[in-house]
Amino acid sequence: MTAKKNSPIPFETALAELENLVGQLEQGELTLEDSLQRFERGVALVRSCRNTLREAEQKVEQLIERNGQLETAPFTALAG
Repeated sequence: MTAKKNSPIPFETALAELENLVGQLEQGELTLEDSLQRFERGVALVRSCRNTLREAEQKVEQLIERNGQLETAPFTALAG
């Protein structure tokens, strides 16, 4: 049986779940095993958020002015 990759979790949902996990871990009332499970889930959520932000950054276009005309340019072309 092969595991299917789940569709990406919405950014806001992932962030809210991550904040909840951090709160649970900070309370210090979990067993070591439960803490490790939440930590692993948190790492997966961070990766998901990072990927979502990276994809959004690639879609962003910036307006630039050239010779009095407004033009769009890919965000990555202006970075660096």
